[in-house]
Amino acid sequence: MTAIPRGRTRKAALARAVCALVVAGTGVAGCGGEDPDAGTNGVGKLPPAKIQSRTQSAAKGAAAVRLSGAVVSNKRTYKLDMQLKKDGGTGSVTSEEATFQLLRVDEHLFIKADADFWTHQDGGDDDSASDATAADKLEGMYVKVPKGDPAYQQLSVFTDKDVLLDGLLGLQGKLATDGHHKLNGTRTIRLTGDEGSGGQIDVSLEGRPYPLLLVRAGDAGTIRLTDWGKDFTLRAPEKDKTVDYGQQLPSS
Repeated sequence: MTAIPRGRTRKAALARAVCALVVAGTGVAGCGGEDPDAGTNGVGKLPPAKIQSRTQSAAKGAAAVRLSGAVVSNKRTYKLDMQLKKDGGTGSVTSEEATFQLLRVDEHLFIKADADFWTHQDGGDDDSASDATAADKLEGMYVKVPKGDPAYQQLSVFTDKDVLLDGLLGLQGKLATDGHHKLNGTRTIRLTGDEGSGGQIDVSLEGRPYPLLLVRAGDAGTIRLTDWGKDFTLRAPEKDKTVDYGQQLPSS
C-alpha cells in the first residue's frame, strides 16, 4: 500500500472546507462533482415542464397555505398576507388607498376596515356628513359582502386558494431551470419562464415540491408561500360584530 503524503491530505481537507463555505454562502449546491439532488425529493432532475406540473399538483393538493408579499394588477399594487384553505380564507390586503381585512367562510364573505375606508370621496357636503356617520358605524365591524355586489367577485379572489394560486403560479414563455438554491435553509430548484422575464418560482427539493417563492413576470410582484398544509381556525364572526348591509355595499 502506498502512503498518501500528509501534506496532500491536508490540502484535500482544506479544499473541501473552502468548497463547503462557498456553497453555504451562495446557496448553490454542487462542488467537486457532488450530486446537488442527493437526498432531495428528486424533482430537480426532471424536465422543466414536469417540475411545473409536480409543483402545481402539490399546491392544489395542499390543505392550506399562507401567501405574503405584493401583487401588481392593473397598475395597482396590493400587499397581501392571507391564509387560505379549501373552504375560505382570512387575512389583510393593503392597497394604495387603504388596508382592510377579509374573511370568507364557505360562500360568506366579510370585510373589516376603519372609518376612512368607508367614507365616500365623491359626494357633496351633505353626502360627506351622512357618509361619515355611516362610516363610524361600520368601523371595526365585519361587513357582509352581498353575493350580487360587484365587490364580491373582486374581493373573494383574494380568499380563494385554487383561483389565486392558478393565477399566480403560471410562468410565461419557455420554461427552464436556473440552478439549485437555498431559501431560508430549504434547498430549492429555480424554475423560470423566458430566462426570468416570464417569472420565476423556487420549488422545494425537500418533502413535497411546493412553490416557496414566486417572482411574477413584468415586475408584477413577489410572493412568499409558507405554512403549506398547516391548518388554521376559520369561522364566521360573532353576530354582534357583523353588519349585513343588504343588496349593495356603499362605494368608496
